[in-house]
Amino acid sequence: MSEVRPFREWVVKVAQPCNLACDYCYVYELRDSTWRDKPRVMAPETAERLAGRIAEHARVHALEEVRIVLHGGEPLLAGRERIEHLVTVLRSALHGTAGCDISLQSNGTLLDPLWLELFRRHQVSVGVSLDGDRGTNDLHRRSRNGRSSYTAVRRGLELLRQPESRALYRGLLCTVDVTTDPTAVYEALLSHAPRAVDFLLPHATWEYPPPHHDPRRTPYARWLLTVFDRWYSAPHRETRIRLFEDIMDLSLGGRARSASVGLGETDFIVVETDGTMELPDSLKAAYEGAAATGMNVFDHDFDALARRPDVVEARDGGPEGLAEECRRCPVVNICGGGLRTHRYAPGTGFANPSVYTADLRVLTTHIRDRALADAAALLGRAS
Repeated sequence: MSEVRPFREWVVKVAQPCNLACDYCYVYELRDSTWRDKPRVMAPETAERLAGRIAEHARVHALEEVRIVLHGGEPLLAGRERIEHLVTVLRSALHGTAGCDISLQSNGTLLDPLWLELFRRHQVSVGVSLDGDRGTNDLHRRSRNGRSSYTAVRRGLELLRQPESRALYRGLLCTVDVTTDPTAVYEALLSHAPRAVDFLLPHATWEYPPPHHDPRRTPYARWLLTVFDRWYSAPHRETRIRLFEDIMDLSLGGRARSASVGLGETDFIVVETDGTMELPDSLKAAYEGAAATGMNVFDHDFDALARRPDVVEARDGGPEGLAEECRRCPVVNICGGGLRTHRYAPGTGFANPSVYTADLRVLTTHIRDRALADAAALLGRAS
């Protein structure tokens, strides 16, 4: 067994282009333009080399399961033939070595019965990005010609919810807009019967703060806590919300499952359409080339990548890498300093609190206190 801490998840960029023009997109709309120099789709030989490298990594580290997320741009623009080839070579390379959980993150507009038949055949689950009802979703997620994308997304979700495909429906991804009604957004998402919802803060830095940034009023915490109180107080659990569940689990001594909160180490890496290995692609919101490593699947294995000092630093979830203000914070073990991208400032790099630090403190404190109080009440009734 190598001393290298292995990767367990690969975000695979199977297509660079997208048929939407979301104004908060970190790939096309923020600080990085390296997508312009990448192939539009992943070539078959790149897919085969990638599959071999992942299988090699799994064997060296005796991994029981690996996770693959097909991503873009919009991954469906790679076409059915390329997607099927990639999924087939991945499962073939990992057969007898490790289980392989394959999912796809899509904007949902191109889903049709043929795609879902392919996904059922190859056991590929699907997550869809959606920001709420038509009006809310169309604030940011319009087609390249400026038209609404909502009807096409809703049609795709209706197909996913059909009995024959329901097992593939992984959930919804929603980016927070604090000008919207949080309860209305949550209930609009619930109307599509997701088994899980992920809420994302818009990618931002100290150089380019998020919209309506206000550390005194903490609008992002207030928006999310309105959803939390509605979700938590429901008579039955309507859906899973990973951000809230992670904060609750950490408050009670458990572990987080995402890089957004907690002090856990990052276990995923990105592979671009040309086979280049990159750090988490949210870093593209910080500055040009922030995610680049200079390595690729043709010339390097994933152990070599994992040993690079900059990769080790980027993956490290411990408190030592956080700003002094964060290390002194009473909720640092829960908040974890927030997403690395959101700590960036020119001159000091990532050695800063998150641009969302005030929001994160209010959010985590409220949820922690609620979880601890309810756990104590349960223990009191049981004793």
